[in-house]
Amino acid sequence: MRIVTWNINSLRLRLPLLERLCGEIQPDIVCLQETKVTDDLFPLEAVRALGFAHVCFRGMKSYNGVAILSRLPIRVLPDMPDWCSRGDCRHIAVACGTDDNPIILHDFYVPAGGDIPDPVENPKFAHKLAFVDEARAWFAARDLRRTVVVGDLNIAPLEQDVWSHRQLLKIVSHTPEETSRLLAWQQSGFVDAMRHFVPPEEKLYTWWSYRNRNWSISNRGRRLDHVWVTPDLVPDLRAMSVLRSARDWDKPSDHVPVMIDLAAGE
Repeated sequence: MRIVTWNINSLRLRLPLLERLCGEIQPDIVCLQETKVTDDLFPLEAVRALGFAHVCFRGMKSYNGVAILSRLPIRVLPDMPDWCSRGDCRHIAVACGTDDNPIILHDFYVPAGGDIPDPVENPKFAHKLAFVDEARAWFAARDLRRTVVVGDLNIAPLEQDVWSHRQLLKIVSHTPEETSRLLAWQQSGFVDAMRHFVPPEEKLYTWWSYRNRNWSISNRGRRLDHVWVTPDLVPDLRAMSVLRSARDWDKPSDHVPVMIDLAAGE
């Protein structure tokens, strides 16, 4: 089972990039974030033409939005939380595989949090912290098995997940208020699948700002996109790749796809 997570930053705008991605690596499941399209305008036929017979999505105009595209049968899980009671289309979850032993897959788009790392001065930052707190508590209250969490979690938790730990400590996405919360969520029952393959001592990024035209040379990146698995799935991890080359595609997203291969779907 090959799973890809990608903040595509507008699905309709970047459909040709999705087609290129699928042609190059042939994923079984693609989890998208920031699709920026209402459900009635979702390009369902175009997505199905790429080989994804099973598609679920939650979207809104111009902002947010998540989608899961699958070549394998999936069913949407009901009764998921409305995080922070916002109804803002930041999460979707499915069961994939047989009903008696499915893989549970969660696709998240965590709020970015604005620019000011102060929950009193900045309501967007307060929302981000509350969202992660709610997610941690929800997962911690469950007996998790065969579960995968992917998405743009908008936090780079480790020192080597950013180009400069010292310079970004007061920058939203790497502040201690965020990193401690994200790690607490992860420790509620998950293993960092990306760091299973790349040691924490090594740099690892998935996002490079549009503001930096020479992004590859300066390499001032952050790891904002994540893949977590429950411990029972760790023996099934086969490969992981950050598709850095996608950052140089025509009209790219500022995030690049992350691919994980699991033997659990075999």
